[in-house]
Parts: sequence; C-alpha cells; structure tokens
Amino acid sequence: MVAFKHLVIIGGGIIGLAVAERASRLGHQVTVMEKETSWAAHQTGHNSGVIHAGPYYKPGSLKATMCTAGNGSMSRFAAENDLPFDICGKLIVAVRPEEVSRLHSLHERAIQNKVPVQLLTASQAAEYEPEVACVAALRVETTGIIDYGAVSRRLAELAVETGAEMLLSTQATRISVTGSGVRVEHASGSVSADLLINCAGLYSDRIARMAGLVPEARIIPFRGEYFELRPEKRRLVRGLIYPVPDPALPFLGVHLTRMIDGTVHAGPNAVTALGREGYSWTAINPKEALGDVFYPGFLRMASRNIPLGATEVARSFSRRMFANSLARLVPAIGRNDILAAGSGVRAQAITRQGALVDDFLIQRANNQIHVLNAPSPAATSALEIARHITADAGLDA
Repeated sequence: MVAFKHLVIIGGGIIGLAVAERASRLGHQVTVMEKETSWAAHQTGHNSGVIHAGPYYKPGSLKATMCTAGNGSMSRFAAENDLPFDICGKLIVAVRPEEVSRLHSLHERAIQNKVPVQLLTASQAAEYEPEVACVAALRVETTGIIDYGAVSRRLAELAVETGAEMLLSTQATRISVTGSGVRVEHASGSVSADLLINCAGLYSDRIARMAGLVPEARIIPFRGEYFELRPEKRRLVRGLIYPVPDPALPFLGVHLTRMIDGTVHAGPNAVTALGREGYSWTAINPKEALGDVFYPGFLRMASRNIPLGATEVARSFSRRMFANSLARLVPAIGRNDILAAGSGVRAQAITRQGALVDDFLIQRANNQIHVLNAPSPAATSALEIARHITADAGLDA
C-alpha cells in the first residue's frame, strides 16, 4: 500500500498541472505554486496547439514513447472533458528532390515508432492540400489540434476537485532540504512537503540550483515568432503542412497549422531570446541575456550554427523572408497575406559541451524530481510525463 505524501509542485504549466491532477486523484496532498496570475502563462499558452503523433523522435526515447502514448491519452482526455479537438492529420512535404531521402528516413522512423503514416506522391498530397508544392509527402494520420490552455485550465479544475491547493501569484524564493523532505519559501510564507517536483519550464534549471542541485544542462530561451494568414487566405491551408525537418536541429522548421479556432498560424522561426520571458526584441533582461551568451555551452552551440542563426535573425526582421519560407510549402502565399500573430519562448536545455538536449530530461535527488528539458512534444505527452513521474516517485496506488 502506497504511503500518502505531500507534494509541492513548482510550475503551473501543463506538465505541473498534469502531475498535480494525477497525484491528487491518487489521494496525495498536493500544493502547486505558480508565479504568474494564471495557469499556462508561458510555453503551454503560446504553443501551436498540435497533438503530435511522434514520427520524428528517436525510437525508444522518452519523447518517442510518451508522444505516441500521449497522442491517444490527450485525445481521450479532451473527449471525456468536452474540450474541442480534431484529429485532422498532417502532411510532411519534400519540396526538392534532394529532400526525398530524408522523407523516406522519417517514414522508416515513424514505422519504428508505430505511428500510422503513408508515403504519398505529389498528386496524392494535393488531394489533401490542393495548394501545396512538393515532390513527395508523408501523411501522418493521427496528428491533431487542440487548445492546450483549455486543457490546462481543466486539469487545474480537476486537481482542485480532488483537494489540491493551487497557489497563483506565488513565486518560490528559497528551497531548503530538510531531514524528511523540503521547504519552499515564498513571499507570503512557506510550504513544507515530502517531495518537490520542479515543473518550472523556462526557470527549471534555476529552481534546481535553488534546491541545491547542479543541473545537467542550462535552459537557453529561444523565441519562436508566428504569423497568421489573413482570413481571406485561410482557404489555402486545410490542415497542417510541415517541411521535412533537418535532423541536425531540434526545431521542425516554419510550418502551417490550422488552429482549433479556424485561424491558420505560420511559423515559428527560432531566435535566441534576450531573456527567459523575451517575447520580443525589446523584451530584454540584461542579466539573463549576458548569462546565456557567456554560457560555454551556448557559445559552442552558436559557433557551429552561425549561418543558420544569421538567417533566423534576418527572417525575424523581414516579413518578405518569412513569407518566402511559407511559399516553399504553399506558393500562393505572399508577403501581404500574413499578419503578425505573437510569439512564444521555448525552454531548450543545452549542455556545457554545446549539445542540444534532444530528449526529455528529468533529474532526481533525494525528495526531489526536476523536469529540466520538456519542449515539444511535452504538451502532447503531458499526461504520460505525469504518469512517469508519479510512478518513479512511488506515488501510484
């Protein structure tokens, strides 16, 4: 029989809320601390709303197994809670002949990951997306779209219903490891618990250091900037259109996504943010930016990707370049067909050696679990990550 425990969870994004809902439902005492005034205020609330299927990830990795399982569990959760979602499928397209071999490699990986996919000719792809330009495509049947902000709010409601204490506007200021657990201090008091679970996203490495750990990687924020198609141009995209990804990069490239509300988002690009909440070029946190720039891992990573980085920065300032990237996929899209649509900041973990952490990274210590790298497809995988964490902590009945 599992001994019931008191958990303190730092971070009110979709992962922290999924852990809170599951642990509270299992009968444990749960306190969630979120520094913002609302749930899912950062990565979760700014993502593209895709229920990923999992064709990209290394077979056997946490991303691969949790995304594949999460594709089903997230869809079931939405259906059970009357949240709008649509399993619409997507196309991954090879625009040039030299990209076809990468598309075939992706097809093989998808099969290894047990993702339902189908290779298509250009004419077959046009049956799904009449405006797309490609020489071949991969149809991923189980990709969907959803509003992860709505999912997060529902998870918070369910956690409250099972007794969780949910604290907004509550930022952790100090963490002490005690003989039997941890104590987390904040401006209005403190929370003592048996177990700390760090789901702080953009600040996860800082929380780990605050708890006395040496994180295995540092969070470097990358801003992804979005455009959307003008209403009269939404007809150009029926579902989701992605380019064949570059296997050397953690980002999927600029793509087109029909959102659950019917809008069509385009992007994101990827530029280094000048702060953990650097949602624009003018949102600068000098201390954070300097710390990131002089981190040895960032310097090593950046030195290997100077041309790519320069292109991304240039595209950030040029609507024409952004539109041209989209026109590779859908030639009918022009500069005047897109409108600025906000941005998000991705928490990307980078090692001191300059390696981008490719898989989910969860670091453990006595009475502590730290989720240190959980970018996409973390939202898709949130319920599975929560299941993994509660099992690993011995919380499951």
